[in-house]
Amino acid sequence: MRGKRQVRVVGVVVLAFLTVACSPALVAPTTGPAITPQPTVAGMGGMAGSMPSGDMVPPVKGFYQGEEILFIHTEASDQQVADMLTRMMGPQVVLAPRLAEVPESLLANVYVFTNGVRGEGPFGFQPDVFDSVPGIESYSPLRAINLVTWNEGVTAVELRSVAEVKAAESRGEVTIVQPGIVVNMPILTWPGGHR
Repeated sequence: MRGKRQVRVVGVVVLAFLTVACSPALVAPTTGPAITPQPTVAGMGGMAGSMPSGDMVPPVKGFYQGEEILFIHTEASDQQVADMLTRMMGPQVVLAPRLAEVPESLLANVYVFTNGVRGEGPFGFQPDVFDSVPGIESYSPLRAINLVTWNEGVTAVELRSVAEVKAAESRGEVTIVQPGIVVNMPILTWPGGHR
């Protein structure tokens, strides 16, 4: 009888542990450091699970040829940009000034909107637009920043591809400026693929 009781007690303890471990929200203990829930990654090509640290860089939505992608910001060549992206995403985006020395031939482009349609971009406007994704010969996670500004008197619309950005520029609707800033922006998911 005693053996069955021990098995039941162990079973209850294991069940309680699993219930707490699998719970989406953890209760902070009354003493010691607080335990905070870890962010989860979902929608990444079927991968989902807990990240090892709350300091992990969260994925950000962008566009490539009209399709949604997910990417991260890890380093920037400019202090103000690193600070802005850190405020936007939470974890620190590291300042790496030497990124600005990378030859242009090794860089891909990203189009970042300074005004226009409200959204999740770093300036509070629409998501960034990328010119390449993994699997394309011109892909590089190192991105030359192209600042896109809607010109006065133009009704802004969401642009989801480089072709749309360039067409808006050719119509005189937007102005594109390259400030010489480079950001490391690895892509995590893209049309037909993921890491």
